[in-house]
Amino acid sequence: MAKVILTQQGYVALVTINRPEAMNALNQEVIEELIDAFDMIDIENTRCVILTGADDRAFVAGADIAAMANMENEEARAFAELGHELMETVEYFPMPVIAAVNGYALGGGCELAMACDIRIASENAVFGQPEVGLGITPGFGGTQRLPRLIGSMSIAKELLYTGRNVRSDEALRIGLVSAVYPKETLLDEVWKVANRIAANAPIALENTKSSVNATMELGLEEGIELETDLFSECFDSEDQKEGMTAFLEKRKEKNFKNR
Repeated sequence: MAKVILTQQGYVALVTINRPEAMNALNQEVIEELIDAFDMIDIENTRCVILTGADDRAFVAGADIAAMANMENEEARAFAELGHELMETVEYFPMPVIAAVNGYALGGGCELAMACDIRIASENAVFGQPEVGLGITPGFGGTQRLPRLIGSMSIAKELLYTGRNVRSDEALRIGLVSAVYPKETLLDEVWKVANRIAANAPIALENTKSSVNATMELGLEEGIELETDLFSECFDSEDQKEGMTAFLEKRKEKNFKNR
């Protein structure tokens, strides 16, 4: 892959968008390589994924405007559908995905960050959905995920209708990100979170993610029923026995085997 780098350290996979000359803008090649990268992750030996950009100027500055400028209706639809395929690949990836947002996350970049489970930003991070100023709507899920994530339809609509950018401090205040760090220490802090996640039982992580994601689609009663199913399913695993035995034996070290 030319525009995406996949590496592995322990139980954590690192996916880096490597198109710094275009501030990691999403064109068809980058989107397809990102989908391929997630498909290539060894899920049996991965418990968390970090997604980031290749330099500290941009996570993803947006979808590639030059590539979109002359699209006709059907081309635009196909591009949007490819973008949605990427967002769903990330959102429904079995293990948690952390966006390490190092710089601009605009348009498709903001949408990609929102598809991740957790967003942790650098102090120079900037979020936004500026599409209305370009004569288009968000095309990769921005109108759907933004209000769900921040829990305020009023703020979401204001951001979507004005197209204004949001700096890291405001993103933290409205709940778009969970933490903000200096750009020099961002990845170190994200790795700490990723390693803490990766220390847990993978079956439990996958079931927890499935249950939380279901809140977007199910009512409370259906969601509780799903949670109960996933909770009880964990008791069929060796990892449940190991986790509870370690607790009772007051052991900090746990040998989870993903089975």
